[in-house]
Amino acid sequence: MPKPPLSMTPTGWFQVAWSDEVPIGEVRRMRYFGEDLIAWRGQSGAVTIMDAYCAHLGAHLGYGGTVVEDTIQCPFHGWQWNDAGRNVCIPYEDRPNIGKKIRTYPVVERNEAIYLWHDTQHRDPYFAIPDIFTAWNDGKDATSYHSSSRMLDPALELHPQYVMENGVDFAHFKYVHKVPIVPQFTRQEFEDPISYVDFTIAFEGTPGSIEEVDSGVEAINVGIGLALTRSHGMVDNRTALAVTPVDDTCCDVRFSVFIGKDPADGGEPSAELAAKMARYVIEQVEADIVIWSHQKYADPAALSRGEYPGFTALRTWAQQFYPASERSAT
Repeated sequence: MPKPPLSMTPTGWFQVAWSDEVPIGEVRRMRYFGEDLIAWRGQSGAVTIMDAYCAHLGAHLGYGGTVVEDTIQCPFHGWQWNDAGRNVCIPYEDRPNIGKKIRTYPVVERNEAIYLWHDTQHRDPYFAIPDIFTAWNDGKDATSYHSSSRMLDPALELHPQYVMENGVDFAHFKYVHKVPIVPQFTRQEFEDPISYVDFTIAFEGTPGSIEEVDSGVEAINVGIGLALTRSHGMVDNRTALAVTPVDDTCCDVRFSVFIGKDPADGGEPSAELAAKMARYVIEQVEADIVIWSHQKYADPAALSRGEYPGFTALRTWAQQFYPASERSAT
């Protein structure tokens, strides 16, 4: 399958791990955007993500490197590097090499996840990741939800934009998810780097107006690498769907589901019941992934009249995240 005619080096925040995968004192190897990287957590609790190779003689810090207080120590000669990538210690010299630096990346921990900021121009982050529990100002917080259930599908041949386009695709529910849902979009805002798509759920053959239906989904698209959703009216849940390029052909897909404790229904659902609810939500995304991972990107797409506004707005919005030299002509 040919790779999508879309840049695989977009700007934005991208999930590279869940927080509990990098405990204090641990070093984790990873590869994203065609680069070998490491993540490590110092004694202060902060996570650092940096290029994997020591700037001294090129040893891979993910193979035998150790965390010493708030530095990473190279397994080859013991040189220590801080969270800014600066050399702070050469154990057999009386001073560090202040001219050497390992590239580090902006990092945010939120939503039980670790996110890396990627930008080919090395610009600082210019938009923030919302808190999945408080972003909708509905009185909920992290204590209102069970800890996440998770799914990871590594190295799939797909593109982050496929996931974003799924959010404006009203027609796929019946055929991919086998449910007679007809989303009625109530909000599609594609202006800023963070965009919004809300829809109310109606069902085929159900009489009544949209105002009579009290269930739906509200999505916050955080660039093209992360989509946060709030579902209401049926199962109270929050989800985070993250797609992160590994190289120029494939991406890792991570999905987190948080099920509400919902005291209005007689108390907190058991962890077992919450896990079953989350499993159902995960199965819906797995059905989408089957399509995405075998999809050939259609540009231009043969859109119906009803599809045209949403897809066109989203595709135009997405262009801002790609390097100018790699933007689509459409």
